[in-house]
Amino acid sequence: MPTPEEFAQRLNGREYGSEITKAEEAEAKAVGLVVVFGYSDDNVEFRGAINDEVGAYDGTTVRICADGILPNWPADFGEGWSESEAEAYFRRKRAGFRELRAVWCPHSLPGTSWAYETDIPHATFNVMEDGEVYCRGIVFRLADVKE
Repeated sequence: MPTPEEFAQRLNGREYGSEITKAEEAEAKAVGLVVVFGYSDDNVEFRGAINDEVGAYDGTTVRICADGILPNWPADFGEGWSESEAEAYFRRKRAGFRELRAVWCPHSLPGTSWAYETDIPHATFNVMEDGEVYCRGIVFRLADVKE
């Protein structure tokens, strides 16, 4: 079973648009790893144990819980949520979550479009575009979100 560090090393240096293969996504999912990287100027991509994307124009904060991304209340819900859906949301929120901050054009990495900050233990990898670092992605264990 690969560690986050081993998986990140495997992805390091991939070209934008070819960050991870379908086979690698399946492998990451099977071993409970989450791979995070930026796409375009407005998306955070999650692959592996979480398979999702979050709009992040100019940066955003994403809340991660043990079973995936925790939506923002009430902005992500709109109208018409049932009582049982609201109860499920608050149950997930009470169980705990960690934050992942998507940073657009980080000052600490000049010339890089995306980087991520979190207190979840993780490893980093670089996504390249035309020989330059486009994104500093991360890999973490979904199980570490609860710790």
